[in-house]
Amino acid sequence: MIMATEQTSKIVTVTPKAAEKIKEFMKEEDSKAEYLRVYVQGGGCSGLSYGMGFEKEAEEDDIVIEEQGVKLLIDSYSQDHLKGANVDYIESLMGSGFKINNPNVTKSCSCGSSFSTE
Repeated sequence: MIMATEQTSKIVTVTPKAAEKIKEFMKEEDSKAEYLRVYVQGGGCSGLSYGMGFEKEAEEDDIVIEEQGVKLLIDSYSQDHLKGANVDYIESLMGSGFKINNPNVTKSCSCGSSFSTE
């Protein structure tokens, strides 16, 4: 596990609304999770997709970033794909949920569930 430095701390940022929801969901889950893992994995029609989940402890290759009072885990594979990304929480008539705004995306599928980067 690597604690974020000034250089790595802006790999991913979290909006105040997203941080509020993350804390709320962590409390509801009551699993004693300390971290939110944000990751990129292979899959979907454009090649990559996002994943999020609660974790109790960090892995060896994780960077730990603290944003808005929330501790994020980013694994070494996901770091390059997420550099500069922002996690937000959207509420609209169409539904609500987390949205990752990622400046590295060069192409995404029409359904919006997968993407590719350079």
